[in-house]
Amino acid sequence: MAAAAEKRRQILDAAVRVFAAQGYHASRVGDVAKEAGVAYGLVYHYFDSKEAVLEAVFREAWGRLLAAVALAEETGGDAAEQLALVVRIVFRAWRDDPDLVRLLVREITRSPHIQDELDEIGQAFKSLERIVAHGQAEGTFRPELDPRLCGWMLYGALEEVLTGWVLGQLPDDANAVEAAEREVVRTLVDGLRPA
Repeated sequence: MAAAAEKRRQILDAAVRVFAAQGYHASRVGDVAKEAGVAYGLVYHYFDSKEAVLEAVFREAWGRLLAAVALAEETGGDAAEQLALVVRIVFRAWRDDPDLVRLLVREITRSPHIQDELDEIGQAFKSLERIVAHGQAEGTFRPELDPRLCGWMLYGALEEVLTGWVLGQLPDDANAVEAAEREVVRTLVDGLRPA
């Protein structure tokens, strides 16, 4: 059982590298098998299709991200600290696994088919909305804010910075990532506070 889980993980990790390098549509299942060092048919043993591989990558990566965001919600800090932690988690994903972020930004977040089928993206918005509402209840954030809209704005800012890194339009060295964290927190998170 552990060997099967390891093979599946090996295939998914290879798929991330292949899809990030070549693009999902230009990649073939054979490319993934070759990168994983497994027989072509073994990919189909674990996944019904190339799309199923992509969906599995998304579900697992997004699940880890949502778990990290949920942990940020439970930190016990005020809402501004929780949102700042979310910003750090998302931006450091770029530093820790840029191929995965490339794949998520280029292929998954832009794919209407995946978005129609999966509700995990909506869970991220709901988490951000809950944190903003919590901040309003504790007096950290302005009471007149629309928590849902604020959650969408923060998500959009995070996604656009990641997109800038993926497209090579923004500097993405360690100092630039830290500067982006500070700027998003200063501009968006602190911007929710009462004057």
